Amino acid sequence: MNWANESFPKEFLLLGFSQSPWLQMPLFVVLLISYTVTIFGNVSIMMVCILDPKLHSPMYFFLTNLSILDLCYTTTTVPHMLVNIARKKKTISYGGCVAQLIIFLALGAAECLLLAVMSFDRFVAVCRPLHYVVIMNHWFCLRMAAFSWLTGFSNSVLQSSLTLNMPRCGHQEVDHFFCEVPALLKLSCADTKPIEAELFFFSVLILLIPVTLILISYGLIVQTVLKIRSAEGRRKAFGTCGSHMIVVSLFYGTAIYMYLQPPSSTSKDWGKMVSLFYGIITPMLNPLIYSLRNKDIKEAFKRVMPTMFFCKR
Repeated sequence: MNWANESFPKEFLLLGFSQSPWLQMPLFVVLLISYTVTIFGNVSIMMVCILDPKLHSPMYFFLTNLSILDLCYTTTTVPHMLVNIARKKKTISYGGCVAQLIIFLALGAAECLLLAVMSFDRFVAVCRPLHYVVIMNHWFCLRMAAFSWLTGFSNSVLQSSLTLNMPRCGHQEVDHFFCEVPALLKLSCADTKPIEAELFFFSVLILLIPVTLILISYGLIVQTVLKIRSAEGRRKAFGTCGSHMIVVSLFYGTAIYMYLQPPSSTSKDWGKMVSLFYGIITPMLNPLIYSLRNKDIKEAFKRVMPTMFFCKR
């Protein structure tokens, strides 16, 4: 990265919804509630999956990874957003902006890949049940999780380097709540089309390839489930996949909208709302979706929570 040039500012000014002061307090309340629910929900999922031996399976190993990702994902942006909303000068240091950009991109990309891995796990469970233990063995799961994390951070370094090296000619006002690629590209005083093309290529790899694999996995799952004669069997098979499909739809739908179109074509306020949705609302909803729709999780909560809060002295 070109750290020392005319584009190197000490700080950025995050505009957010500063042109609409009446939105500040409602937004602060929504963010605070969402972040609190996100922390409680994801930490609860992590603890239950770790403490309950009955949940020591590949599906819940990946779910634990998803909860860790979501918790870190929101913590990267929300605390600073809450502080900025509460004060008049809404700034972030250059180093803070760089860290926020890199971590946010890395965790977002890692989640894309992890959701694809989770769909493969469901495919094996439904379509190859007799070979499930052999295919989804301990080392394979560890490698898949590590691949998701490492690929996410590698992608982030590439995209962050391209974004931060664009000349800004002194522009410091980021029309967003946090440092994100589309908002930072709009600060550039040079032609961004070549960079946008490169970023689009990386976004296609990280977004469209995993979502294509997910669709293929669920297409095969549907074919297999429809062959099951028992209505109860079909209901149970679809039930194990329903939560994951809801999470995939929420996350990929908004992320694809944001990253697979030129920044210049994105409406300012609409782009901000979409970012808030996949960066804050979706991580909050994930543990709720899994805990409310998953019978194993609900039963594990009943077994684990009493021992956590009323343990013997």
